[in-house]
Amino acid sequence: MSRRRRVIPVGTVLAVLGLLSMGFGIYRGEMQVVLEKAIRICLECIGIG
Repeated sequence: MSRRRRVIPVGTVLAVLGLLSMGFGIYRGEMQVVLEKAIRICLECIGIG
């Protein structure tokens, strides 16, 4: 009897790494910085900021 190895798709591994990276960024407070920059860019694009 041969032992079968379970193969984890690359997409699954990348999705898990992405979620871990997002969680780490939120933990460090990066979400607020990104939101502030996004608001600033949007206001500059429409000529208000």
